[in-house]
Amino acid sequence: MGDYYGLRTETISNGILSIEFLLDAGPRLVRMFHQDSEENYLAELPDITHHTEYGTFYFRGGHRLWHAPEDILRTYVPDNEPIEVISAPDGVTLTQSVEIATGIQKSIQIQFCPGSAKVTLQHTLLNKGAWAVTLSAWAITQLPLGGIAILPQTKARLDPHGLLPNRNLSIWPYTSIQDPRLTLLDDIILVKADPALPPLKIGYANRAAWIGYYRNSTLFVKHFTPILDLPHPDFNCNTETYCGNRFIELESLSPLSTIEPGESIVHSETWEIIPGLHLHLNPSGIRELINQVSLNNIS
Repeated sequence: MGDYYGLRTETISNGILSIEFLLDAGPRLVRMFHQDSEENYLAELPDITHHTEYGTFYFRGGHRLWHAPEDILRTYVPDNEPIEVISAPDGVTLTQSVEIATGIQKSIQIQFCPGSAKVTLQHTLLNKGAWAVTLSAWAITQLPLGGIAILPQTKARLDPHGLLPNRNLSIWPYTSIQDPRLTLLDDIILVKADPALPPLKIGYANRAAWIGYYRNSTLFVKHFTPILDLPHPDFNCNTETYCGNRFIELESLSPLSTIEPGESIVHSETWEIIPGLHLHLNPSGIRELINQVSLNNIS
């Protein structure tokens, strides 16, 4: 048993990747290590909090599950109670108590891919309340600054004659399109993770099925399945990134769904760690990186 700033933790591993999660709060993943490194790939942020009418919400760092659209009363319900842990072959399932304010119960199933630096996270929102709720599962990963977020863009036509738009971009009120951290290109959008305020947040409809973060010669990739024939939050975003002065977030979202009492929605990501890469943090270097690790399915 381990410790994360005073909270008990457990660690599971497949011998290549190790993931540490909280026992006294969550479900939260707080540390991830590759066998070739002692560096935590996730941000550690024990001091960042938000006061709510339900108590103190701790951002903590690492990976969490929220439900979208973001709402000051619903989204920031604290998750400061011990969780239920159920072990399984190659993984574990972490389940919180039902949120009294929302009637939603969150769980994250962690399942390693044997013999590789990959792990699949299945995020579930279960409606234990008395009425139907419309929401989206929102998987948020906080990462240390110093790298660059890679957001693949669609270049192909979506109709035979190219008459319809093929890209969208959602921009939050505090975001400047002239922010020097933001690079808008036809095939990729890059967000350089430098500390600065005000923060920067953008989102879009991602058809490429992945987003990535390159830092210290290592690429962290989130793979997921786009379901863009269904509506999504935030002007139809299934991918978002937020960069402030302490961390950057990579976020993926499921379609908006109305779940009746007793029903649930599930949103899966597969994480991949690719170490030992040495490329420049510029558009040419990032394109070379995408080709080198065979992520170039951008259409």
